[in-house]
Amino acid sequence: MNAFQLTYPVKTSMLLRDALSGWGISKRTLASVKYGGGKILVNGREVTVRHVVEQGDAVTVIFPKEELGGGLQAESGPLKIIYEDEALLIVDKPPLQNTIPSREHPTGSLANIVAKHFEDHGVPATLHIATRLDRDTSGLVCIAKNRHIHHMLSMQQKEKIMKRQYDALAHGIFEEKQFTITAPIGRKNSSIIEREVREDGQFAETEVEVIRQFDAYARVKLQLNTGRTHQIRVHLAHIGHPLMGDDLYGGIRDIIPRQALHCSKLHLLHPVTEEPFAFSSPLNEDMEQLIHE
Repeated sequence: MNAFQLTYPVKTSMLLRDALSGWGISKRTLASVKYGGGKILVNGREVTVRHVVEQGDAVTVIFPKEELGGGLQAESGPLKIIYEDEALLIVDKPPLQNTIPSREHPTGSLANIVAKHFEDHGVPATLHIATRLDRDTSGLVCIAKNRHIHHMLSMQQKEKIMKRQYDALAHGIFEEKQFTITAPIGRKNSSIIEREVREDGQFAETEVEVIRQFDAYARVKLQLNTGRTHQIRVHLAHIGHPLMGDDLYGGIRDIIPRQALHCSKLHLLHPVTEEPFAFSSPLNEDMEQLIHE
């Protein structure tokens, strides 16, 4: 497959560098194009960023081919694809699968399997995971097929254009049906993994809605307004309602052997066409059984 490229129509006269910036192409991306084997064409002719473009011109950016990282081994395995085009791959991750390899689980991760998928289909890029999930968490994962696309998705997250909704099962009886948790999160001093609510942490906000209350737990819907590590897990534990199965943050594994958390909805603008996209994923069987008992 040829290198990834995008073509933009020029609507008004300006310096090419300014036009590229307006299309969301960062200085870092421009540097990789310039020094990494890419090209910038105006009406099919290669130019520099100092070129002045005119209304009606077509600017084509040919991005450098990317090599798969040497530490990531491509592996065959099941891959549930929700959507795919030249820029994006949306997949549904099962529970108990790492998003990326770890020391404890160096193989079998989603990244290993996607790398094989890219290899088999000639995708000229390494994978860029825009929305990572914990090993236990199931549901939608968004993967970019190019560094520039990853940058565009990161900007959507920063500007709160991309939104993720989660379904969870949490311990206890909730007194409020709808509320927002606003509490800063930072790394716990005694752990390299565990996070906690702390005054010097990063701002974090989670919207919570109780969908159904059971005798000892509830099904809740959660909207992340920030994307801190373990945010949902920490925030729910902080208010006394840890996720079922999340023994790191006070949950109990007597009913479900993993944290009962599922990324069920993903909303974003396509980073190329700016078309609004909405994806959804049904609950996994283990959580589904618990809400129908």
